[in-house]
Amino acid sequence: MEKVSSAIATALGLPVPLSGNPPQLRTSSNAGREESLDRTILRINKRKQVAKGKIKVHSLTGRITSKLVFEAWRAVRRNRGAAGIDKVSIQMFEQNLEANLDRLMRELKQGTFLPLPARRVYIPKDAKGTKFRPLGIPAVRDRVAQEVLRRLLNPIFEAKFHDHSYGFRPGRSCHQAVEKVLELGRQGYRYVLDADISGFFDNLSHSAIMRELSDVVADGNILRLVEKFLRAGVMEGGKIRPTRVGTPQGGVASPLLANIALNVLDWHLHERGLRFVRYADDFVVLCRSEDEAKEALALVEHLVADRLGLSLSPEKTKVTRFHEGFTFLGFDIKSRFVRMRAKSVENFKTKVRRITRRSHNLDAEMIEQLNRVIRGTANYFATPWSHCGNAYRSLDRWIRMRLRCMKFDRKSQVDNVRLRLKHFKRMGLLSLSDLRSSCVAG
Repeated sequence: MEKVSSAIATALGLPVPLSGNPPQLRTSSNAGREESLDRTILRINKRKQVAKGKIKVHSLTGRITSKLVFEAWRAVRRNRGAAGIDKVSIQMFEQNLEANLDRLMRELKQGTFLPLPARRVYIPKDAKGTKFRPLGIPAVRDRVAQEVLRRLLNPIFEAKFHDHSYGFRPGRSCHQAVEKVLELGRQGYRYVLDADISGFFDNLSHSAIMRELSDVVADGNILRLVEKFLRAGVMEGGKIRPTRVGTPQGGVASPLLANIALNVLDWHLHERGLRFVRYADDFVVLCRSEDEAKEALALVEHLVADRLGLSLSPEKTKVTRFHEGFTFLGFDIKSRFVRMRAKSVENFKTKVRRITRRSHNLDAEMIEQLNRVIRGTANYFATPWSHCGNAYRSLDRWIRMRLRCMKFDRKSQVDNVRLRLKHFKRMGLLSLSDLRSSCVAG
């Protein structure tokens, strides 16, 4: 009994009882309590072993319930989004909601679910509109199924992810990732490997995803479901194209699958004693010397090619020093300051130009659209550790100039008097500088 009590105390984090206590008789109540505590120990140890990848998870399909499917549907409805290739919108899906969700749950549990190809669309990747990013828009039913899958897998893999991985994880953000980079810089890690993976989401090997997934999950139905989503294909120009590599951007489960695939990179860097910060496929490795940074570059190149079937972009990957600067998550980071990078400024101006064309009316609806863009930029780049005061003041003047051009159909300094700052405030126009002051103070 003494050995059992010691084991229980150790497993539960309690003080270990002193030796030499008088032996106790094993009564029926003591035996029942002892067996209950033994089961508690086994459950705690099993959780620890699952987190370390020593035990695979088998019974995920049994966790698919009507409650889980309904919660997944609520998340998809909250995120809105366009219809897929079946042209079924969220509103149309909701008209026969109960029957749709019941059918979806049966298909997921029985393994008969077949996802539709995603609808391919392209969005501008840069301000000039010369580069485009491909997005895959799944059907509404497929988005609900992916959300069910994400809710099943995320708690399992969250315990396995590295602490310096910040992308698409609960309670973590871009700002925390940048703050960690700045903290490491202050600790003396002055050399930076600024790495960029070429076409990560478009070229990620399916076998790499399935290998990392199957190391933890042994439920064949769930593994087959993930593989179905990966191979569902895309429809572009009326033709269905198969997807043999990559995970489409726009899918609900894509960020989680990307983290699962890149987790091997995180722990490999950790085992080599390297400091890094990663947000999805955007990451930097911080080192104390240039030689260490070059060794990290060779290590990352080999690992990315060998385990993920990918390569680093030679144009965007470099070894630099902290005081020379590098870009990370939309910021220009140097020893002395953290600013909006030039590309982020230009992207903001492009959004404002689309709203403030001279052919548009200067009315309350247009001001509301403009305020959404202004508020989003201010909330992201205005932080206690960023230096964007001058940039915000300059952009505020530029926005007012655009609005005066809309009003008077010309560009002239005389119009500064005709449409003063107080008039813009009456119209409800937000100011980047004012929002920055409230963000920093808050």
